[in-house]
Amino acid sequence: MESTTIILGIPIPSNSPIFLAVVGAHVLFGLAAVITGAVAMLSQKGRGRHSNFGIFYFWCLFGVFVTMSALSLVRWAENYNLFALGTVSFASACLGRTAARRRWRQWPRLHLTGMGASYIVMLTAFYVDNGKNLPLWKELPDIAFWILPGAIGMPIILYALFRHKLVLDFDRSRAAIVRSANSD
Repeated sequence: MESTTIILGIPIPSNSPIFLAVVGAHVLFGLAAVITGAVAMLSQKGRGRHSNFGIFYFWCLFGVFVTMSALSLVRWAENYNLFALGTVSFASACLGRTAARRRWRQWPRLHLTGMGASYIVMLTAFYVDNGKNLPLWKELPDIAFWILPGAIGMPIILYALFRHKLVLDFDRSRAAIVRSANSD
């Protein structure tokens, strides 16, 4: 039976150096994803800062996904729910990234929704796994770890879908193209 390692007050369910190294990489990728995702979201949209940080977010999230997959497979009975969340998070980011790169119909909405959902689900997985060990969060019921990230993030996504300049400009340009085509 393996023992538990405590790091910064958070119990890690192993003392295996390999497991701890994967957890360490997972934490670094996770921190980088949270930071770069926030910078991308708060940056002016388009080429430059937004897309550069967005690309870095995507690849950090990929690192989170790979390390999460390894950790989940080793402890499947305890972590299958984290595997599901990680898969949904990365799949959402893939959808959002692909929609923007391939300029799918309604790509700004698909990009915003996919990337925003990936961030929310990533945070949900973090709180589901660690909330019970975090100051203030440990006072909340377990269901809050599942609900709060989405309850905070979804209204932000919805607001952006209906108010963000990029989405509104896209809608206006599409409407102008349709009007032009119909008048010919």
